[in-house]
Amino acid sequence: MSTTTGFPANSRYQGAEVLKYAAEDGTETAYLAPRVVPDPSRFTPIGEHLVNEGDRLDNIAAQRLGDAELAWRIADANRAMRPGALTETVGARLVITLPEGLGGPAVA
Repeated sequence: MSTTTGFPANSRYQGAEVLKYAAEDGTETAYLAPRVVPDPSRFTPIGEHLVNEGDRLDNIAAQRLGDAELAWRIADANRAMRPGALTETVGARLVITLPEGLGGPAVA
């Protein structure tokens, strides 16, 4: 049995499928289906962010995307396995993109 989640629209888990595991004793455990991160080449770039001393991904997302909780979009666009690593190097360039499926002209 599966359902979809009620996560908010700005969540990476919005629309994720909830699956249930039934143990032999009849107990059920709900869990989220694995999230497959789309290939960043499918995103439309809308700009870049040059990492400054003290930058945090949530603050960059708030500044560039209007919502701190969209930091996961920057992590996805930059193929980050450890999102915190994106801001460790001053001068690093982070790609800012639209979500998958939204296209448009790229803006620097």
